[in-house]
Amino acid sequence: MLNIQDIMAILPHRYPMLLVDRILEVEPLKRAVGIKNVTVNEPFFAGHFPQEPVMPGVLICEAMAQVAGVALLCGIDEKGVLPMFTGINRTRFRSSVVPGDTLRTEAEVLKIKGKMGKVHCCGYVGETLKAEGEFMFYLQFPKAADEASATEEEKD
Repeated sequence: MLNIQDIMAILPHRYPMLLVDRILEVEPLKRAVGIKNVTVNEPFFAGHFPQEPVMPGVLICEAMAQVAGVALLCGIDEKGVLPMFTGINRTRFRSSVVPGDTLRTEAEVLKIKGKMGKVHCCGYVGETLKAEGEFMFYLQFPKAADEASATEEEKD
């Protein structure tokens, strides 16, 4: 299990965009399970929607992607690597996530080829599937590491 300090040491996100509170399980480069405790104090609820607050779908996707990011980055020794979205496919929202819910994300790494890959994520509240999707990503390594690897490739 990873607490918020552990997560902040892995992911570059910070409030208000850090959308993972705890990682319950992680198998580096394979899978992770994490939670986001959704509270009425989230800044997005002020405008989405004041009379009936609903967590925006794009932020549900971001929360799921951050859990996947932990699975990816836990398996990489290099510091400063950023998993960047390159695409979102087959994403569906089944029902709303509202204040008081605990959004549990199960992320599974489907494929990694070089610096590119794909993950499948499901978001649940209790046993109810709220959202799912496939996210494609690119692993952006720090410039110094990219330049060093390019120099090594040129030598070969």
